[in-house]
Amino acid sequence: MRPMKLSRLIVPVMLISIALAGCKLKEQTAGEPGQVPAPSDVAAPPANALKTPSGLASKVLTVGLGRVHPTENSLVTVHYTGWTADGKMFETTMGRQPVSFQAGQVIDGWKEGLKLMVAGEKRRFWIPGNLAYDNIPDPAAPKGMLCFEIELIDVK
Repeated sequence: MRPMKLSRLIVPVMLISIALAGCKLKEQTAGEPGQVPAPSDVAAPPANALKTPSGLASKVLTVGLGRVHPTENSLVTVHYTGWTADGKMFETTMGRQPVSFQAGQVIDGWKEGLKLMVAGEKRRFWIPGNLAYDNIPDPAAPKGMLCFEIELIDVK
């Protein structure tokens, strides 16, 4: 038996690798692209959630190491996902670049919630409709209690 030349092995191995990579890509993108599964407690905050007088509830998922809490004038950079109480995702930055904006230019529940956070922290928020989009006349805006996972990446 003669030894096979290395180049004869490389081409078939590369083709098999490319084919398998393509299968994995198809498997990962099956279903609706960009969908992030809802957490099991999407419909209501757990008993151990922090609750504010306004009705905002939150739970720390990842402790941040930052020291600065955003103010409404801060420029924040975040990753986030939002779901309705029945578990339907309506918005996410996951799989894309994080977004940056002035902390005072968002819904009231976000304004209040961001002030509780520090850079590096990830929280799940349950935002009552009156602190979210219930008072906004846009018919496409989700109504009622919303659940958001927010990762605060940076505060300036």
